[in-house]
This record gives sequence, structure tokens and C-alpha cells, in this order.
Amino acid sequence: MPDAGDAEVAVTFVMPCLDEARSLAHCIGRIREAEAAIQTKYGLRSEILIADNGSTDGSQALAESLGARVVEVPRKGYGAALNGGFRAARGRYLVMGDADGSYDFREAADMVGALVGGADLCMGSRFKGAILPGAMPWKNRYIGNPLLTGILNLLFRPRVSDAHCGLRALTHDCFERLDLTGSGMEFASEMVIKAALKGETIVERPATLSPDLRDRPPHLRPWRDGWRHLRYLFMLSPAWLFALPGAILEVIGLFILLLSGVHFLVDRKVEFFFGNNWDILGGALVAVGHIALILALASHLHGVQQGYRKAPPLFVRLAGWLNLETMITGGGALVILGVADLAAMFTAWNSKQLTHADSVFPVVLGAVLLSLGAQTILGGFLLAIIGGNEAQFIQAPEQTEG
Repeated sequence: MPDAGDAEVAVTFVMPCLDEARSLAHCIGRIREAEAAIQTKYGLRSEILIADNGSTDGSQALAESLGARVVEVPRKGYGAALNGGFRAARGRYLVMGDADGSYDFREAADMVGALVGGADLCMGSRFKGAILPGAMPWKNRYIGNPLLTGILNLLFRPRVSDAHCGLRALTHDCFERLDLTGSGMEFASEMVIKAALKGETIVERPATLSPDLRDRPPHLRPWRDGWRHLRYLFMLSPAWLFALPGAILEVIGLFILLLSGVHFLVDRKVEFFFGNNWDILGGALVAVGHIALILALASHLHGVQQGYRKAPPLFVRLAGWLNLETMITGGGALVILGVADLAAMFTAWNSKQLTHADSVFPVVLGAVLLSLGAQTILGGFLLAIIGGNEAQFIQAPEQTEG
């Protein structure tokens, strides 16, 4: 627990550290200048916290000799170190930045000012600031960062120009609300995504990126960490990962089956473009699309349960119908229809002395109905489990007495 003097600390500078003895003095020196500016402009005291991730080069002793507080974080990873540092911070405003000398911590004074002014998260933007020669590989500057930032803005709409700048500031209350869990480089994306989903106020300030001061390769691995970021974006976006592809497959599959069904009922003797092979394809698309929509609902419900998503208004209005019993009933009805269809087809096939059928549409239709019914029933149990082992997936708002 912090002592009485700790209560006066308003700003905590947090640096994740893994063998950064070569650059720590430079970074701490810049932070001291930022601390003076923050004290002068806003009357706020600061502290420097080093979240050490297992350094073996004496970084810990060096940091302490320079007046910083060191917290050991056993769990490995960039995100784990920052998370551990944030949790040990004493300030109500948190500033994060790398310990390799690539960021100018003096620019954090304006970021703290943004928080004092009411922002929850202030992002540094290297594209609105400056990227000095040799500071960023061309593939990161012109491909990786713009592409990942563009995808993040498309999926979650935080409206930021640089989603991966390592110099940022956020309030301690915002950090608590975000409940960040990422241990690796995806931590940076998780922070922005959850802040956007939870409606936190996000602003940007220019940041300068300089060549780092390391005498070894950086911990960042562009292709590996880029993939980790990309997959994380889609993991937190069920609408784009599941719902949109599922809806497209459903529409295409149902269109094929509708045309084939009309042809089957009206005149099977007329040559038709959608033959047996198309019937099978249409049935498969409908089945895959249906399970994708169930997965979208399950993923969204998981986000609601974890607190970083809000239940859509439509879901809230239909809360009374979104339950396990409804899905079992609906799925059971589809199974019964499928069984009845296949039984009728078997009877007709048997009456024709087991001759070859001229169309597979009825069998495909029955199989699809069976599949959709089973998926609906099993999906209902999945949603109930995700919803906390409750039959009611989303709780209806409490009725107020008039």
C-alpha cells in the first residue's frame, strides 16, 4: 500500500524494461524535464516507475540510482510489463513509453495536459509529429503501421492516426475500466480497441520517433508482432470476423436454394442452370453461414460479459426471447421439419422401387434443416454457458415501478 507521501503523486511515468541499461539514463533525464514542465503547468507531482521484465544487465540498480522506483514483473511480455507497472503506479495519470530512447518523454507534458482537460486516453502520433531518419523501417512506416491502423479504425472507429505509437497517457480510472489482459505487443491495440468500444474519450498529440539507443536488435519482430496485432483485431470484432461473412454466405446459399426450389416445384423437365451440384453448394453455404452467425452472437455476448461491449439495443428489446428454451424450441422445429422432409423423400424413393432421383434438392433441403436445427440447439447451450450458465442470454432491463 502507498504511504502518506504517495498520495501527493499525481502522474506516474511507466517504462517497461528488459536489459535497457544503455538507454535508461537518457530516458529518465528526459522524464525529469517533463516532470518539471508538468509541475510548472499543472502543479502536479510525478514519479518514475520501471516495470522490469527480468533484466540481467543491471538495469534495476541503475534505475534506482537515478531515483526511479523499480517493480519486478515476472510475467514475460511487453503488455505484461506495462500492466504490472500500471497496477503498481501511484498516480491518477499514467504515462507509458519505451525505455530504448526512441521517444521524447518531454512531449508527454502535453499529453498529461489533455488528461487534465478531460480526456481518458491520449495517444501519441508519430505521423502527426516526426519520424527521424533511421527510426522506423520503411515496411513499418509505409505498410505495417498504416495498414493496421486503417483496419483498426475501420473495425472499431477510434479515429486515430497512429494506433501503435508507444508514447501514450491515460487516466488510472480508464486503465481500471479497460481491464487489459494482453501480454505481448497486442497490448497496444487492445488498449485502443477497448477504449473505443467502451466510449472513452480518445485524443492525440504529436510525438517524435528517434533511432533507439540500443546496441542490440529490438525485441519487436515486425512480421510476428504484426500478425499478432492483426489476429487480435479480428478476435475483438465478431461483426467482421463472423457476422458479415456469415450473412453473405446465408444470402448466397438461400438464393441458390430458392431458385432450385422453385424449379423443383414448377417444372423439373425444363433445363435449369442450378443443377444438383449447385443445390449441394447452396446447402453448404447456408449451414456455414448459420454457424458463423451463432459464433458472432456468442463472441458479442462474451464481450458483454467481459464488460468491454454493450448489448445492442435490439438485443435488449428482445431479451425475453434470447434464451436457451427459445433456441431449443426453434432448433427442434427445424429438426422435425428436416426429418419429415427426408422421411417423405425416402417414402417416395421406396415407392419408385429405389430408382435414381432426378433431383437432390429435397434431400439437400432436409439435410440443411437438420443441420440448422442441430446448430441452433447446440448454439443455444453455448450461449447459455457464455452467459454465465444462465438460460437467459441477456438480462432485460429492470422494470421501474410507475
